[in-house]
Amino acid sequence: MVYKYLFGPVLSRRLGISLGLDLVPHKVCSLNCIYCEVGKTTLLTAERKEYVPVKHVIPELRDYLSQKPKLDYITFSGAGEPTLNSGIGEIISFLKTEFSEYKIALLTNGILFSSRRIRNEIIDVDLILPSLDAASEIVFQKINRPVEGVNVNDVIKGLVDLRKEFSGEIWLEIFLVPDINDTKQELTLLKSAVTRINPDKVQLNSLDRPGTEPWIESINREKIVQIAEFFKPLPVEIITQPKQKNKAENFNQNITEQILETIRRRPCTADDLEAILALNTIDLNRYLNILLEKGKIETIKQERGYFFRTT
Repeated sequence: MVYKYLFGPVLSRRLGISLGLDLVPHKVCSLNCIYCEVGKTTLLTAERKEYVPVKHVIPELRDYLSQKPKLDYITFSGAGEPTLNSGIGEIISFLKTEFSEYKIALLTNGILFSSRRIRNEIIDVDLILPSLDAASEIVFQKINRPVEGVNVNDVIKGLVDLRKEFSGEIWLEIFLVPDINDTKQELTLLKSAVTRINPDKVQLNSLDRPGTEPWIESINREKIVQIAEFFKPLPVEIITQPKQKNKAENFNQNITEQILETIRRRPCTADDLEAILALNTIDLNRYLNILLEKGKIETIKQERGYFFRTT
Protein backbone atom coordinates (compact mmCIF):
# COMPACT_ATOMS: atom_id res chain seq x y z
CA MET A 1 0.00 0.00 0.00
CA VAL A 2 1.13 3.53 -0.80
CA TYR A 3 0.71 5.71 2.27
CA LYS A 4 -0.71 9.16 1.67
CA TYR A 5 -1.45 10.28 5.22
CA LEU A 6 1.29 8.50 7.18
CA PHE A 7 4.88 9.71 7.14
CA GLY A 8 8.09 8.50 8.70
CA PRO A 9 8.79 7.03 11.11
CA VAL A 10 10.97 10.02 11.95
CA LEU A 11 13.50 10.45 14.73
CA SER A 12 11.90 13.22 16.75
CA ARG A 13 13.83 15.42 19.16
CA ARG A 14 11.07 14.96 21.73
CA LEU A 15 9.29 11.73 20.87
CA GLY A 16 11.94 9.27 19.75
CA ILE A 17 10.79 7.08 16.85
CA SER A 18 7.51 8.62 15.79
CA LEU A 19 5.06 7.63 13.04
CA GLY A 20 3.48 10.82 11.76
CA LEU A 21 -0.18 11.17 10.86
CA ASP A 22 -1.20 14.13 8.70
CA LEU A 23 -4.91 15.02 8.96
CA VAL A 24 -5.09 18.32 7.07
CA PRO A 25 -3.76 19.52 3.71
CA HIS A 26 -0.67 21.69 3.54
CA LYS A 27 -0.96 24.16 5.22
CA VAL A 28 -4.34 24.48 6.92
CA CYS A 29 -3.97 26.05 10.35
CA SER A 30 -5.57 28.42 12.85
CA LEU A 31 -2.25 30.25 13.25
CA ASN A 32 0.30 31.70 10.84
CA CYS A 33 3.34 31.66 13.12
CA ILE A 34 6.33 33.69 12.02
CA TYR A 35 8.74 30.86 12.90
CA CYS A 36 6.86 27.88 11.42
CA GLU A 37 9.24 25.43 9.75
CA VAL A 38 6.44 24.13 7.50
CA GLY A 39 5.97 27.53 5.84
CA LYS A 40 3.25 30.15 5.57
CA THR A 41 -0.33 29.17 6.30
CA THR A 42 -2.27 28.85 3.06
CA LEU A 43 -5.69 28.55 4.72
CA LEU A 44 -6.00 30.43 8.01
CA THR A 45 -9.12 29.02 9.61
CA ALA A 46 -10.77 27.75 12.77
CA GLU A 47 -13.38 25.80 10.82
CA ARG A 48 -13.47 22.12 11.66
CA LYS A 49 -14.36 19.57 9.00
CA GLU A 50 -13.10 16.26 7.64
CA TYR A 51 -10.26 17.75 5.60
CA VAL A 52 -8.80 14.25 5.23
CA PRO A 53 -11.44 11.46 5.14
CA VAL A 54 -11.29 9.12 8.11
CA LYS A 55 -12.31 6.25 5.80
CA HIS A 56 -8.99 6.70 3.97
CA VAL A 57 -6.80 7.19 7.05
CA ILE A 58 -7.89 4.11 9.00
CA PRO A 59 -6.99 1.55 6.26
CA GLU A 60 -3.48 3.04 6.06
CA LEU A 61 -3.05 2.78 9.82
CA ARG A 62 -4.38 -0.78 9.90
CA ASP A 63 -2.09 -1.87 7.07
CA TYR A 64 1.04 -0.33 8.53
CA LEU A 65 0.51 -1.11 12.21
CA SER A 66 -0.39 -4.73 11.43
CA GLN A 67 3.30 -5.15 10.56
CA LYS A 68 4.14 -4.55 14.25
CA PRO A 69 6.67 -1.73 13.72
CA LYS A 70 8.80 -0.54 16.62
CA LEU A 71 7.51 2.91 17.53
CA ASP A 72 7.68 5.19 20.52
CA TYR A 73 4.61 7.14 19.42
CA ILE A 74 1.98 7.52 16.74
CA THR A 75 1.86 11.29 16.41
CA PHE A 76 -0.83 13.59 15.07
CA SER A 77 1.29 16.29 13.45
CA GLY A 78 2.19 17.12 9.86
CA ALA A 79 1.71 20.25 7.80
CA GLY A 80 -1.17 21.89 9.66
CA GLU A 81 -3.28 21.83 12.83
CA PRO A 82 -4.59 18.26 13.39
CA THR A 83 -7.47 19.21 15.72
CA LEU A 84 -9.13 21.02 12.81
CA ASN A 85 -10.03 17.61 11.41
CA SER A 86 -13.47 16.75 12.79
CA GLY A 87 -12.68 13.03 12.53
CA ILE A 88 -9.71 13.03 14.92
CA GLY A 89 -11.76 11.53 17.75
CA GLU A 90 -12.83 8.60 15.57
CA ILE A 91 -9.22 7.88 14.61
CA ILE A 92 -8.08 8.01 18.23
CA SER A 93 -10.85 5.58 19.17
CA PHE A 94 -9.77 3.22 16.38
CA LEU A 95 -6.16 3.23 17.54
CA LYS A 96 -7.05 2.67 21.18
CA THR A 97 -9.38 -0.20 20.22
CA GLU A 98 -7.29 -2.08 17.65
CA PHE A 99 -3.70 -1.04 18.42
CA SER A 100 -3.72 -0.16 22.08
CA GLU A 101 -0.07 -1.24 22.47
CA TYR A 102 1.02 2.01 20.80
CA LYS A 103 1.15 5.38 22.54
CA ILE A 104 -0.51 8.35 20.87
CA ALA A 105 0.88 11.89 20.89
CA LEU A 106 -0.83 15.06 19.70
CA LEU A 107 1.22 18.00 18.47
CA THR A 108 -1.07 21.01 18.50
CA ASN A 109 -1.12 24.78 18.74
CA GLY A 110 -3.74 24.41 21.48
CA ILE A 111 -6.02 27.06 20.02
CA LEU A 112 -9.16 24.91 19.99
CA PHE A 113 -8.95 23.62 23.57
CA SER A 114 -11.30 26.39 24.63
CA SER A 115 -13.97 24.00 23.30
CA ARG A 116 -15.07 21.26 25.72
CA ARG A 117 -16.15 19.13 22.77
CA ILE A 118 -12.67 19.13 21.29
CA ARG A 119 -11.09 18.41 24.67
CA ASN A 120 -13.38 15.39 24.95
CA GLU A 121 -12.45 14.14 21.48
CA ILE A 122 -8.73 13.95 22.28
CA ILE A 123 -8.99 12.92 25.94
CA ASP A 124 -7.73 9.36 25.30
CA VAL A 125 -4.34 10.23 23.80
CA ASP A 126 -1.30 9.56 25.97
CA LEU A 127 0.61 12.79 25.45
CA ILE A 128 -0.37 16.28 24.35
CA LEU A 129 2.27 18.76 23.19
CA PRO A 130 0.62 22.18 22.89
CA SER A 131 2.33 25.50 22.26
CA LEU A 132 2.15 28.78 24.13
CA ASP A 133 4.52 31.44 22.85
CA ALA A 134 2.97 34.50 24.45
CA ALA A 135 0.81 35.57 27.37
CA SER A 136 0.07 39.12 26.23
CA GLU A 137 -2.23 39.85 23.31
CA ILE A 138 0.22 42.10 21.51
CA VAL A 139 2.99 39.49 21.47
CA PHE A 140 0.53 36.70 20.64
CA GLN A 141 -0.60 38.62 17.57
CA LYS A 142 2.97 39.43 16.58
CA ILE A 143 4.33 35.87 16.81
CA ASN A 144 1.38 33.59 16.16
CA ARG A 145 -0.84 35.71 13.88
CA PRO A 146 -4.07 33.83 14.72
CA VAL A 147 -7.28 33.56 12.75
CA GLU A 148 -9.70 36.38 13.53
CA GLY A 149 -11.59 35.95 16.79
CA VAL A 150 -8.89 34.07 18.71
CA ASN A 151 -7.32 35.79 21.72
CA VAL A 152 -4.57 34.67 24.03
CA ASN A 153 -6.65 34.70 27.23
CA ASP A 154 -9.04 32.13 25.75
CA VAL A 155 -6.08 30.01 24.64
CA ILE A 156 -4.62 30.02 28.14
CA LYS A 157 -7.97 29.23 29.74
CA GLY A 158 -8.44 26.33 27.32
CA LEU A 159 -5.09 24.88 28.37
CA VAL A 160 -5.97 25.33 32.05
CA ASP A 161 -9.24 23.47 31.50
CA LEU A 162 -7.45 20.75 29.54
CA ARG A 163 -5.09 20.14 32.45
CA LYS A 164 -8.03 19.72 34.83
CA GLU A 165 -9.66 17.08 32.62
CA PHE A 166 -6.74 15.27 30.97
CA SER A 167 -5.01 12.48 32.89
CA GLY A 168 -2.14 11.98 30.44
CA GLU A 169 1.02 14.06 30.17
CA ILE A 170 1.19 17.60 28.83
CA TRP A 171 4.50 18.95 27.53
CA LEU A 172 4.06 22.66 26.87
CA GLU A 173 6.38 24.15 24.27
CA ILE A 174 7.44 27.79 24.27
CA PHE A 175 9.14 28.93 21.08
CA LEU A 176 11.47 31.80 21.88
CA VAL A 177 11.94 34.61 19.36
CA PRO A 178 14.70 37.14 20.14
CA ASP A 179 13.51 40.61 21.14
CA ILE A 180 9.83 39.62 20.98
CA ASN A 181 8.90 37.12 23.71
CA ASP A 182 12.21 36.93 25.58
CA THR A 183 11.76 40.24 27.40
CA LYS A 184 11.45 40.26 31.19
CA GLN A 185 7.88 41.52 30.98
CA GLU A 186 6.68 38.82 28.58
CA LEU A 187 8.57 36.03 30.34
CA THR A 188 6.99 37.05 33.64
CA LEU A 189 3.53 36.86 32.09
CA LEU A 190 4.37 33.53 30.48
CA LYS A 191 5.62 32.04 33.74
CA SER A 192 2.40 33.09 35.46
CA ALA A 193 0.29 31.51 32.70
CA VAL A 194 2.34 28.31 32.67
CA THR A 195 2.01 28.02 36.44
CA ARG A 196 -1.78 28.12 36.01
CA ILE A 197 -1.67 25.50 33.26
CA ASN A 198 0.58 23.21 35.33
CA PRO A 199 2.09 21.06 32.54
CA ASP A 200 4.28 18.04 33.23
CA LYS A 201 7.10 19.69 31.28
CA VAL A 202 7.90 23.12 29.92
CA GLN A 203 10.02 22.79 26.79
CA LEU A 204 11.93 25.81 25.51
CA ASN A 205 12.60 25.86 21.79
CA SER A 206 14.25 28.20 19.34
CA LEU A 207 14.87 28.36 15.61
CA ASP A 208 16.48 25.19 14.27
CA ARG A 209 15.13 25.02 10.70
CA PRO A 210 14.23 27.86 8.32
CA GLY A 211 11.21 29.79 9.58
CA THR A 212 8.33 31.44 7.74
CA GLU A 213 9.90 34.88 8.05
CA PRO A 214 13.56 35.01 6.97
CA TRP A 215 14.57 37.61 9.56
CA ILE A 216 13.95 35.33 12.54
CA GLU A 217 17.05 34.14 14.36
CA SER A 218 17.67 31.56 17.04
CA ILE A 219 18.37 32.54 20.63
CA ASN A 220 21.93 31.95 21.75
CA ARG A 221 22.62 29.14 24.17
CA GLU A 222 23.55 31.41 27.09
CA LYS A 223 20.27 33.33 26.86
CA ILE A 224 18.09 30.24 26.62
CA VAL A 225 19.82 28.74 29.66
CA GLN A 226 19.09 31.96 31.58
CA ILE A 227 15.43 31.75 30.55
CA ALA A 228 15.28 28.12 31.70
CA GLU A 229 16.58 29.21 35.10
CA PHE A 230 13.95 31.95 35.21
CA PHE A 231 11.13 29.42 34.76
CA LYS A 232 12.25 27.25 37.67
CA PRO A 233 10.94 25.68 39.87
CA LEU A 234 8.64 24.73 36.98
CA PRO A 235 9.82 21.48 35.27
CA VAL A 236 11.65 23.19 32.42
CA GLU A 237 13.99 21.75 29.79
CA ILE A 238 15.68 22.95 26.62
CA ILE A 239 14.84 20.97 23.50
CA THR A 240 17.96 19.55 21.88
CA GLN A 241 18.84 17.39 18.94
CA PRO A 242 18.57 13.59 19.34
CA LYS A 243 21.63 12.27 21.18
CA GLN A 244 22.04 9.31 18.88
CA LYS A 245 20.86 8.18 15.50
CA ASN A 246 18.38 5.46 16.28
CA LYS A 247 17.35 3.56 13.21
CA ALA A 248 13.68 3.97 12.45
CA GLU A 249 12.13 1.24 10.39
CA ASN A 250 11.07 2.39 6.93
CA PHE A 251 7.61 1.63 5.62
CA ASN A 252 8.33 2.70 2.01
CA GLN A 253 11.02 1.04 -0.07
CA ASN A 254 11.26 4.00 -2.42
CA ILE A 255 14.05 5.99 -0.77
CA THR A 256 13.65 8.95 -3.08
CA GLU A 257 9.99 9.27 -2.19
CA GLN A 258 10.80 8.89 1.50
CA ILE A 259 13.20 11.81 1.31
CA LEU A 260 10.66 13.96 -0.51
CA GLU A 261 7.85 13.08 1.88
CA THR A 262 10.06 13.91 4.86
CA ILE A 263 11.34 17.29 3.71
CA ARG A 264 8.00 18.25 2.16
CA ARG A 265 6.68 18.55 5.70
CA ARG A 266 9.76 20.15 7.24
CA PRO A 267 13.25 21.02 5.95
CA CYS A 268 16.06 18.69 7.12
CA THR A 269 19.83 18.61 7.10
CA ALA A 270 21.72 15.61 5.73
CA ASP A 271 22.34 14.50 9.32
CA ASP A 272 18.61 14.69 10.04
CA LEU A 273 17.82 12.54 7.01
CA GLU A 274 20.48 9.97 7.91
CA ALA A 275 18.87 9.54 11.31
CA ILE A 276 15.29 9.47 10.04
CA LEU A 277 15.86 7.11 7.11
CA ALA A 278 18.67 4.98 8.59
CA LEU A 279 20.88 5.62 5.56
CA ASN A 280 24.65 5.92 5.48
CA THR A 281 26.21 9.14 4.20
CA ILE A 282 27.28 7.77 0.84
CA ASP A 283 23.87 6.35 -0.04
CA LEU A 284 22.02 9.45 1.16
CA ASN A 285 24.24 11.80 -0.84
CA ARG A 286 23.60 9.77 -3.97
CA TYR A 287 19.85 10.23 -3.60
CA LEU A 288 20.16 13.89 -2.67
CA ASN A 289 22.33 14.63 -5.70
CA ILE A 290 19.78 13.00 -7.99
CA LEU A 291 16.98 15.08 -6.52
CA LEU A 292 19.05 18.27 -6.74
CA GLU A 293 19.92 17.59 -10.39
CA LYS A 294 16.24 17.03 -11.20
CA GLY A 295 15.32 20.28 -9.47
CA LYS A 296 12.97 18.57 -7.00
CA ILE A 297 14.79 19.87 -3.93
CA GLU A 298 16.96 22.84 -3.02
CA THR A 299 19.18 23.88 -0.14
CA ILE A 300 18.99 26.82 2.21
CA LYS A 301 21.76 27.82 4.63
CA GLN A 302 20.91 28.26 8.30
CA GLU A 303 22.99 28.47 11.47
CA ARG A 304 22.94 24.67 11.94
CA GLY A 305 24.02 24.03 8.35
CA TYR A 306 22.43 23.43 4.97
CA PHE A 307 18.79 22.33 4.97
CA PHE A 308 17.09 20.50 2.13
CA ARG A 309 13.54 21.42 1.16
CA THR A 310 11.26 20.70 -1.79
CA THR A 311 11.03 23.22 -4.59
